[in-house]
Amino acid sequence: MITKLSHIGLLVRDQNQAYDVYVNKLGFKVHTDVTMDNGFRWLTVTPPGQSEIEVVLSEPVEPMFPPELIPHVRALLDKDAMSGGVWEADDCQKTYEDLKARGIEFIKPPTKEFYGVEALFRDGCGNWFSLTEHPKE
Repeated sequence: MITKLSHIGLLVRDQNQAYDVYVNKLGFKVHTDVTMDNGFRWLTVTPPGQSEIEVVLSEPVEPMFPPELIPHVRALLDKDAMSGGVWEADDCQKTYEDLKARGIEFIKPPTKEFYGVEALFRDGCGNWFSLTEHPKE
């Protein structure tokens, strides 16, 4: 029986760039950063306040992808066309201002939606995300 999700993979163009964005701009903590004997780098970060889940920042390489698919995946990353999910914030407007000041590119400013306040941003590594503040109950 599955009991929980411990890791989630996120494809990025470049792991060094992703390290900088996720750690220095988004405020994530490095959990693991090791290079294996075969040269594969295992880089995981945890979101602030959620240390029980690790985000694996991976470049599209073999054996994860067959060689003929890697250029296609990289083309999507190069166009910032991969979607990574939804990050939650207590105060979307303040988080938007903080992240924008750190160089995060937003494609939609905080806007009131039926599910709360949402902004959309690119991580600069090939992905876009929703930053959402849910209504207070």
